[in-house]
Amino acid sequence: MNLLDQIISEIDKGIKFSIHNYQKESREYPAKEVIEDDLTEIQRNHSANLMRVNHSGEVAAQGLYRGQAMTARLEGTRTKMDHAAQEELDHLSWCNQRLEELNDKPSILNPIWYGLSFGMGAIAGAAGDKWSLGFVHETEDQVVIHLEEHLKKLSSKDKKTIAILEQMRIDEAKHSQDALDSGAENLPEGVKKLMAVVAKVMTKSSYYV
Repeated sequence: MNLLDQIISEIDKGIKFSIHNYQKESREYPAKEVIEDDLTEIQRNHSANLMRVNHSGEVAAQGLYRGQAMTARLEGTRTKMDHAAQEELDHLSWCNQRLEELNDKPSILNPIWYGLSFGMGAIAGAAGDKWSLGFVHETEDQVVIHLEEHLKKLSSKDKKTIAILEQMRIDEAKHSQDALDSGAENLPEGVKKLMAVVAKVMTKSSYYV
């Protein structure tokens, strides 16, 4: 595809990922065999809000990886980004399914997060493959910390959500290590702090809307 075709294709993917989940997971739903405990209304609402944040994070991950794949210079790096994006689709599907179980919906801000992440990913990819991989490494490290915080905030009775987040944490840690093993460059502290600020804005807003 030429550049215009690629852009149109990515816009189409962004709309699909942001507004609804049309992709079925390739791996089994981690909470499939987990029995749902009786949660109070407050606990269910809190779990739903946290899962909406995680869903937005997975929408952003799609934007990030798709942007990096489009501008990656080496075919091997582009393949890695495409593979990671496919694995993240499992997470997107799982979060979406859990939101439905909790009778809640994804954030209305998702198209914004996708667009911003796609732009950041495209810039990172254009900067060079080592920097692009470094961006993945740092992003996934921050996501692991974020998931660990959510696991602490959840009610111990919400075993379904816990099962999902624990599997996501394992996958994200692997993505981070894979990027490091592939030659990721360590990002400057200023870039890391900016990424953390953007992530904080996204998580705070997506918790409520």
